[in-house]
Amino acid sequence: MAGDQVVSFSETDVSGRRIITESVLGQYVQATPVPTTQIGVIQQTAITIGEALEATAQTTRDKPVDQSDAAAIQAAEVRATGSNVIIPGGLAATAQSAAAQNASVNRNEEKIRLNEVLTGATAKLPADKAVTRQDDEGVVSAELRNNPNVATRPGGVAASIAAAARLNENVNI
Repeated sequence: MAGDQVVSFSETDVSGRRIITESVLGQYVQATPVPTTQIGVIQQTAITIGEALEATAQTTRDKPVDQSDAAAIQAAEVRATGSNVIIPGGLAATAQSAAAQNASVNRNEEKIRLNEVLTGATAKLPADKAVTRQDDEGVVSAELRNNPNVATRPGGVAASIAAAARLNENVNI
């Protein structure tokens, strides 16, 4: 008599499946619904001046800081902060000091590298903003004016700012 018999059940979730064991009927496997997450559209954000300077640190690891780099960094800092006052201990002041020291050092191994100045630039800036075409023009102009060859350096400060400005044109900033 089935009505007098005791039927026991046990459930166990294993790897997205629920295993149900019935003592009378045996064992079978039932799939459990897998929680789904909705994948939204990835929204691109604008590249900031600090991020562009950090990119420069990655692309110019072994390049010693020179006067054109220091001028471009100063122009970038001014544009990021909105102030033309050089911040003591800031990126521009550090770059100017590095360029001055490097000018008096003969051995290339002893010179201060651009990546040493620009690593963590975003955190070192008291304010930051998305790079615009106007920022690009100002930084490029500063680098050109302070380079004896009147040229920007591929992968340098001006090139990174210019690349960020081009990318930001596709983002609503």
